Amino acid sequence: MRRYWTEYRGTLLFLMLMLGFRSAWADWVVVPTGSMNPTVLEGDRLLVDKHVFGLRVPFSHIHLTWGEEPRRGDVVVFDSPVDGTSLVKRLMAVPGDTVEMRGEQLIVNGLPARYAPGDRDKIRTLLAGTRAQQPVTLKERAFGTEHDILLLPDRGPPGSLGPVRVPPAMYFMLGDNRDNSADSRYIGFVPRRNLMGRATRVVVSLDPDHHFLPRPGRTLQTLD
Repeated sequence: MRRYWTEYRGTLLFLMLMLGFRSAWADWVVVPTGSMNPTVLEGDRLLVDKHVFGLRVPFSHIHLTWGEEPRRGDVVVFDSPVDGTSLVKRLMAVPGDTVEMRGEQLIVNGLPARYAPGDRDKIRTLLAGTRAQQPVTLKERAFGTEHDILLLPDRGPPGSLGPVRVPPAMYFMLGDNRDNSADSRYIGFVPRRNLMGRATRVVVSLDPDHHFLPRPGRTLQTLD
């Protein structure tokens, strides 16, 4: 064992440091589903700033520092409070907010989000199976944020929610693909300790519809 340690300790230390860095400071995640269409596509590799909400002990939810307060509109990577699965959603309500949904209409603190026609060019970037559902994009303007959301008319809007008050140290998450997202409407509020980081940009995007070749124009694209 001593001989192996002497021979491979440099490699082992490098691997430990690299894994610790990825766990606590910065990492990338692979997006397998379309719950954040049209902002995030299946096959995107997202760069995640993991220390922004506080430096953590690697491979744990234990925070050493507090970091920035999460903001409405942030695209956040977090561990599901239901089963621990790593998810990517948009944070839409913070502790103390009162949130309500009337079908597709989002209302926070009594103020309804405003909607306008979205960027139809984004529909062409979606997978063929999603395009076949005749999706509609809308520009959602709410609480100082602006981003495109996706509606799937054939599925119809989910039932109404709330109004409910977001508890202390909890957050309300929504997928931009409002009719195909397992978010806080189904999994409940997300504790702050479960927030792993803020997704800031697409590192590279591999298209499942075209043999996982890189999608043109998405490399290092900043997320809305």
